[in-house]
Amino acid sequence: MNVSFFQELLNSIADRGRLLLDRSSDGAVDGALKELAGALLSGRGEASGVALAGEILSIYRRAETSEKIEFFRYLLNDLTPDQEKITAAAQAYLVKASSQTLSELEMAVVSPRQEFFRRLNLAPGATACIVAMRADLIDLLPQAPELAPVDSDLMHLLASWFNRGFLVLQRIDWSTSASTLEKIIEYEAVHEIVGWEDLRRRLDPADRRCFGFFHPSLVDEPLIFVEVALTSDIPDSIQELLAAQEEPESEIGHDAPTTAVFYSISNCQKGLQGVSFGNFLIKQVAQDLAKEMPSLKTFVTLSPAPRFAAWLVRTMNEDEIGSDAEALALLDDPSWAAPRSIMSV
Repeated sequence: MNVSFFQELLNSIADRGRLLLDRSSDGAVDGALKELAGALLSGRGEASGVALAGEILSIYRRAETSEKIEFFRYLLNDLTPDQEKITAAAQAYLVKASSQTLSELEMAVVSPRQEFFRRLNLAPGATACIVAMRADLIDLLPQAPELAPVDSDLMHLLASWFNRGFLVLQRIDWSTSASTLEKIIEYEAVHEIVGWEDLRRRLDPADRRCFGFFHPSLVDEPLIFVEVALTSDIPDSIQELLAAQEEPESEIGHDAPTTAVFYSISNCQKGLQGVSFGNFLIKQVAQDLAKEMPSLKTFVTLSPAPRFAAWLVRTMNEDEIGSDAEALALLDDPSWAAPRSIMSV
């Protein structure tokens, strides 16, 4: 291969990208974002698309909150399906229902915003930036609820980009990279981790496990993680699981554990709110632990169920609870929890 020719080709591509970007570099941030977004959607070349996507993300990161709102409003108002094309495609399908007319109707109703975000993902590291962009959008929705359709399109794409097939399950232990361990401390949302020693007590002992889902596009960034304690019985409280031990044990004791206690699960990426990970994670971890330790027969959780108590009170006050009324009446007895019921697998 002629290396000098290849280098000249790369330089030429870069020069063309810079020419495209120079057109909007002197304008206001929101104006520059709109112009670059329009150029990204209208462009055909992949090289110029990479340059445009990278510049859009760079400008967006520097934008003020008001400028971000204006940019999202541009996506809302300008990048919408063509109503005339939708009507024509729908009428054509009603006249003659076929795979072709159905395909044309499906193409007509797809929002151009989805194509914009797909092209935006051309830039190196763009996936993480787009996840952060949706986190901004979630924060902005209370003051700009009209942006909900933009959020819907973005979530639709992220749900496909982060589906179970792309997720990698990894065990997180004391030998995991420091950058990932720092994220575990930061993202723990159920039982606060107070410093490195507290983290070590949750990861290092042989009777503790921590697993997380990771995505190839988010290096060292867990999407969700779950903490598990391996015990011989169901603990009476979370405090005994979190209590400091004198010295972490390097091996599980003589009596093999029979119970896996899932005591904390935390979502890490606000921008992926609404994308389901927890159900897959818990089932996968339960399967892997059962294979690793056949002695495990009981799988329980001590994680709190948000808003469950309020729902239960409302349910108990309803008139139409039928056969459940007698069972729910037991909750009036303060000692109802004394005889514990166990779900075994």
